[in-house]
Amino acid sequence: MTTSAAELKPASASRAMALPSARRLLLWTGLAVLIAWVLVPIYLVALGAFGGRLGVFRWPKSIWPADLSFAAMSQFLAIEGVFNALVNSLIAAGLTVVFSIALGAPAGYALARYTFRGQNAYRLLVLLTRAFPLAILALPLTVSFIRLGLYDTPFGVSLIHTVLALPFAALVTQSLFMGIPREYEEAAWVFGCTRFQAFMKVVLPLALPGLAATAIFAFVISWNEVFAASILTVRERTLTAYLLRILAESPLHYRFAGGFILIIPSVLFIFAVRRYLFAVWGIASK
Repeated sequence: MTTSAAELKPASASRAMALPSARRLLLWTGLAVLIAWVLVPIYLVALGAFGGRLGVFRWPKSIWPADLSFAAMSQFLAIEGVFNALVNSLIAAGLTVVFSIALGAPAGYALARYTFRGQNAYRLLVLLTRAFPLAILALPLTVSFIRLGLYDTPFGVSLIHTVLALPFAALVTQSLFMGIPREYEEAAWVFGCTRFQAFMKVVLPLALPGLAATAIFAFVISWNEVFAASILTVRERTLTAYLLRILAESPLHYRFAGGFILIIPSVLFIFAVRRYLFAVWGIASK
């Protein structure tokens, strides 16, 4: 009996050591797959953009392009109207981020902190705004925007993009504020803060990571959206709508150059707010 018990102890200890190793291996494997899922398409687009006409059709793809060339990218950037479309996209996306947070965060705070009649119906109505196909609303929106003087402006496009991003902003910020204990605000009230001061000094700093995630989602929605931008603009098109028109008959390497230009601002925006995203998982950013 003693011998068998002594033999079982090393076996159980080795099994206990093997479990964390297996979990660690599974974790790193999942991270590697996720990184490859994100970075490999971007790298292939970059190879097409900087590899020239031959680099687009070469197979198998080389890890590093043998004939690296900036000709396609420079010629694409030299196309008339590309820079103006890029500026319009940045304006529309920036306004969408501001409007989505300015409207979505108070709505999420109200849903998280107050109980009122029809609260569940309100949540459902917020989600149902995404159920209406934008194509059905294209004609009335165009007529309304022309009458209001918002047609063919980045501001008008940003309003439609805000409608698309607002349900996500409201529901995500609701979950965010529900995770912040009410006792923090009550303690601030005890020490003389008003409701607004307690929100600005206590709740808002704790909510910044979630607001950063909301901002990224709103920015990406606006940056990638093409249908509303194509319908509501003629001369002041966003970059996606402009590229859809000018690259339809262009060579393939020009299309890759346009795709690479579309990727870069989103990546830079995510990189700029990365420390708030890392704070969501409690990772310190240095």
